[in-house]
Amino acid sequence: MTDIRFDRAATGHDPAAAGAEARGRNAMLKAGALQNAILTSPNFSIIATDERGVIQLFNVGAERMLGYLAAEVVDRITPSDIHDPHEVQARAEALTLELGTTIAPGFEALAFKASRDIEDIYELTYVCKDGSRFPAIVSVTALRDDEGALIGYLLIGTDNSARKRVESELHAAMAAADAANRAKSEFLSSMSHELRTPLNAVLGFAQLLETGTPPPTATQRRSIDQILKAGWYLLELINEVLDLALIESGRLTLSNEPVSLAEVLAECRAMIEPQARQRGIAMSFPSFALPLFVKADHTRIKQVLINLLFNAVKYNRPDGAVSVDFAAAGSHSIRLCVRDTGVGLAPEQLAQLFQPFNRLGKEAGPEEGTGIGLVVTKRLVELMGGSIGAASTAGAGSVFWVEFPVATAPLQALLEDAHAATLAPVAPHGRPLRSVLYVEDNQANLEVVAQLIARRPDLQLLTAVNGELGVEYARACLPDVILMDINLPGLGGTAAMQLLRAGAATAHIPVIALSANAVPRDIEQALAAGFFNYITKPIVVTRFMDALDVALLFAQQAADERARAGAGA
Repeated sequence: MTDIRFDRAATGHDPAAAGAEARGRNAMLKAGALQNAILTSPNFSIIATDERGVIQLFNVGAERMLGYLAAEVVDRITPSDIHDPHEVQARAEALTLELGTTIAPGFEALAFKASRDIEDIYELTYVCKDGSRFPAIVSVTALRDDEGALIGYLLIGTDNSARKRVESELHAAMAAADAANRAKSEFLSSMSHELRTPLNAVLGFAQLLETGTPPPTATQRRSIDQILKAGWYLLELINEVLDLALIESGRLTLSNEPVSLAEVLAECRAMIEPQARQRGIAMSFPSFALPLFVKADHTRIKQVLINLLFNAVKYNRPDGAVSVDFAAAGSHSIRLCVRDTGVGLAPEQLAQLFQPFNRLGKEAGPEEGTGIGLVVTKRLVELMGGSIGAASTAGAGSVFWVEFPVATAPLQALLEDAHAATLAPVAPHGRPLRSVLYVEDNQANLEVVAQLIARRPDLQLLTAVNGELGVEYARACLPDVILMDINLPGLGGTAAMQLLRAGAATAHIPVIALSANAVPRDIEQALAAGFFNYITKPIVVTRFMDALDVALLFAQQAADERARAGAGA
């Protein structure tokens, strides 16, 4: 048998080399297929130009998006011809400013950055063959040969219509939500005004009867007490519902700043102790050896503490006690506790404590309530960055606590505490009557204030029923203080106040807003506009008189200052 052998070198057949060659061919085929898939993709417009910007390649995706056949654009137009000309002009102007060199409108505006090897992705509008338009995001890259010479540009674009549509819908939804919020705020403001206006007459005249001369009989006093009790309860209900609506709409504005605990507790004590005495409840408050401040909104922390204190009094035992104390809660917070000796709460009641309109079985009791006071309190505390909780034992009383971050005492606050005693106004004797102008179109409101001013022998009242007359009277009579309703017919209260502030003869007169608009946003806007103070209706007589005295003192000090300046001149 003959032994036949093959010489691999002689035959030229090397299996390893053949395998490598086959793999190379497969790789080239795969790369070619990938390149072809990219160029024929219907989802991207791929446009290649020469160095002058004339289109040399126009892929299937570009044909589909723009409606042109490749033969209609290759060697005929530049990409700038299928862009919105006004946007191309605007881009040229923007690049001229950005780069400090003149950029001509046209293809140069599209390719200038890429020609400097600066990454460039822009958003402009493509104009289709049929005249339709769509927004596109386009990436531009410079093409260079092996020596680095510029040979053209590659523009890859995607249709941005879907994202633009979603953005438009989102913006429309946000605009609708903003409009709804504005409408809700305006409704709350209007509702507050409409509810408070008649209440001002009810409570104002009831307070006049209660403190009038001759004093009411025992029977009359009982009737007046019932009117006042129902009126203040209705006002509390209005305030709590409006507060809750404001909080849940996200429209409540807070101003967190250092608040003196000694000061705010003294204010709360002055308001709560008279009610506690009427019920035979003993009150005890802490003393402060050193000033102690927490970070909170002054008005709202006072509202929180008054609510807790009032509940502690209202739901206490006859001849019970309420105590307030404080302690450090960690290194950065202060905990204030309000303890009562009431009947306490069962565990299941404690679990439902902060639920809206849940009075925990007290609905049939003698004490009126809304069931939302604690809900508002909790949300206010949390909005101020604090926390709230409670502990209770049935039959042994409850303790409610709030925690707030500690704040550094501002120097100005310390100076104001030292100076506070100088703010108590004393009516001067032997001087001419001081005048108060009240601009108000509601006769009942005018009558309430007129009777209050009549109790002050040092004051005389001028009245005007609209803003135009009010401005004329102020300029003619130069009253010491002006009370201004906000919602006046014709010239509104704010506009009238600003006219007076703009006049040299009347700019110094303090103007107090007296309005049924009690939404915090309205109050903040009024004070920012230039009002000296803001009093909400229904009027609380003591607060009204205090605010009037402060304004009169300010007016007197301003008059004295002008007199000294005149003497010096």
